[in-house]
Amino acid sequence: MNEPGYRVVAGVSGSLGSLTALHRAASEARATGATLWAVLAWEPPGGDIAHRGGPSPEPLAAWRRMAVDRLADALDTAFGSAGPGVPLERLVVQGKPGGVLLEAADRPHDLLVVGAGARGRIRRALWPSVARYCLARACCPVLAVPPSPLHRAFHTMHRRNTWKLPLTTQGLAERH
Repeated sequence: MNEPGYRVVAGVSGSLGSLTALHRAASEARATGATLWAVLAWEPPGGDIAHRGGPSPEPLAAWRRMAVDRLADALDTAFGSAGPGVPLERLVVQGKPGGVLLEAADRPHDLLVVGAGARGRIRRALWPSVARYCLARACCPVLAVPPSPLHRAFHTMHRRNTWKLPLTTQGLAERH
């Protein structure tokens, strides 16, 4: 797969799942000598329908800057100042995440990496899965990365903190 222009395209939102996927994408790029493309899709608040009458350019420019900053923060959180260790391209595009990712990973030899995320019936009904959308429509291989095992522990701790329940660290120190 070490072809000229080979790319590993990673969907980035800043969530823990997308950061896990971003790390996996960097590993895949390192292993194949590919360029890592970090792609963040953004939409105006309220979606495109709310702004069809033609929003003024100032809010659109501000929202785009916020999206650029969110991608920079996600990359910094994932890799720190050292970076991913592979050539990196940053892409911030206005649009729905699934469509933006499929446009970015438009070559048969690309690899699209997305976070699979923890999904339940209610979440699936309210927020369609970008991973499922991409898996069903991509022209290239898609790697759906499951959440990190620490993801569940983090959410458990967060839930306990929200409900002000006593915190126990016993489960965190156990070895499996």
